[in-house]
Amino acid sequence: MSLVNIRNLGVTLSSRLFSSLTLTVNAGDRIGLVAANGRGKSTLLRCIAGKSEPTDGEITKARGLTIGCVEQNVPSALLDTSFYDAVLATLPTEQRTSESWRVDVVLESLDVPDAMRQRALRKLSGGWQRLAMLARVWVTEPDMLLLDEPTNHLDLARIGQLEDWLNALPRDLPVIISSHDRAFLDATTNRTLFLRPERSQVFPLAYSRARQALDEADASEERRYERDMKAAQQLRQQAAKLNNIGINSGSDLLVVKTKQLKQRADRLEGAAKPAHLERSAGAIRLANRGTHAKVLVTLEDAAVTTPDGTPLFRTGRKFICQGDRIVLLGANGAGKTRLVAMLRNAIEHPDISHDGIKATPSLVLGYGDQALADLADGQTPMHSLVHRFDVGDQRARSLLAGAGLSMEMQARPIGQLSGGQKARLGMLFLRLAEPNFYLLDEPTNHLDIDGQEALEGELLNHQASCLLVSHDRSFVRNVGNRFWLIDRKMLVELEGPEEFFARVGAME
Repeated sequence: MSLVNIRNLGVTLSSRLFSSLTLTVNAGDRIGLVAANGRGKSTLLRCIAGKSEPTDGEITKARGLTIGCVEQNVPSALLDTSFYDAVLATLPTEQRTSESWRVDVVLESLDVPDAMRQRALRKLSGGWQRLAMLARVWVTEPDMLLLDEPTNHLDLARIGQLEDWLNALPRDLPVIISSHDRAFLDATTNRTLFLRPERSQVFPLAYSRARQALDEADASEERRYERDMKAAQQLRQQAAKLNNIGINSGSDLLVVKTKQLKQRADRLEGAAKPAHLERSAGAIRLANRGTHAKVLVTLEDAAVTTPDGTPLFRTGRKFICQGDRIVLLGANGAGKTRLVAMLRNAIEHPDISHDGIKATPSLVLGYGDQALADLADGQTPMHSLVHRFDVGDQRARSLLAGAGLSMEMQARPIGQLSGGQKARLGMLFLRLAEPNFYLLDEPTNHLDIDGQEALEGELLNHQASCLLVSHDRSFVRNVGNRFWLIDRKMLVELEGPEEFFARVGAME
């Protein structure tokens, strides 16, 4: 049953986001919406929800259809409201007393602990705020659900829980999910829309298989375009030969044939469509300075504790060696971030004794955290780059442009940039530091899929040595070659990440 029909839809803001989009949403569709950062995913969801107007085209909906759109950010007016009251407030005033049980049902389905329900949204993590926004929409019992980056800030356990929750929804309820989490899309969708400025593509497949089909379609389009352009060139060459013969012989027939060949070449070139070329959101490149040391960091049963000294776990005797790409796994609160902080301190201050941690003196650290705290929100990218590294203004502008920051963005405070733009700026700073060891805490949080794949390629191609923390299962599988798990207050090595992923799923 068709519930939403989108015909020739287009949106142009400062540039064209997408055009000529035609899509039918049927009962039971679970559509993954995929595009690079800033390419119109949120805008399309808002158009479908009736919160924004398209530039071109139309959207028709089944009579009486209600659409729930879960956006990314908590409205500022709700920040001081409790989780429970924020959800209750979406019910009509006359129903809030008699039907408050609906809030309890929704919060139970999302496994929101009782203690969490009375806390102000301002005091909750980004992950819990996301679930609060979802609960606010779901309590209204919509006929269709739109989710904008629902896994951002969620840990693996919560991502797994959200997957199970979505897959348990009524089978006929359509859902459109905008996400950069490849594993999440594979687990929750049955169709994929690749949103593009022109010729967006839809496949009746979940992300990974749809991506293969898209790559094959793009390759076919490229081959067709090259064939058409080559054929046009051959026609022009034949026309030139005939033209010379016609002039020399005085044959009017050859002159007519020459004109016909040129016209055929013009038509062929006019109809030829180049294959899609994705506009880069900014290049991601890393550096690897290299080191002669084989063992980069030695852990001698270091004790990892909270800031107030409460024991979390012990590392046992472990070595981080050149070429290791170690993924640190563990439940939230197990101590991953604390170990990363201890390693950072030991590498940046090798002259100071650090109990149980010894870093080789030749290490040059590249550190990136999920909050991008190393970037000063009040400074401009230009000012920050020039003052941090030995580059002139012209070189700085070129580097920033390569990272996807236009001249206008280069002069804005960093705090006004999008998460994706900040992430690419942070990656540029990492490269310019020329490290030989990377500590990365949730490096893919703000990156689109192209950015994630670029980062994966850089780490692999440079044979970079790194220790990383990530909730992105695809990234972990593609990058890691060693896996450490914080388990029962000890740091243990696993053969691979699947045992941990399965364990997290079983804890749902």
